[in-house]
Amino acid sequence: MQELGNAINESLSDSDRIAAAIGEIKRAGYDVFLVLEATIGFNKREDAEETEEGDTIQLNSPPENSRRKVGKIKLTSQDQKFLRALKIAIDEEGR
Repeated sequence: MQELGNAINESLSDSDRIAAAIGEIKRAGYDVFLVLEATIGFNKREDAEETEEGDTIQLNSPPENSRRKVGKIKLTSQDQKFLRALKIAIDEEGR
């Protein structure tokens, strides 16, 4: 993660385009403070055989009104963890 931060910082420092823009702002009489925020997320893969598409889960709920649909969706293990964290149960009968 540190190496990625260093690479980003170095690429910004070496950018002629950024240096030119900052120089232009300074010539106009302004002090420049450049602060960038990057959010970088890491998730450890659980299984080498897990695919990006994830598992297909059949949702079988009785239609309560005409707008509700029943169908299939693909969920990854991250999707399932997220739903469990929100205390949302998944009907996994169709798996």
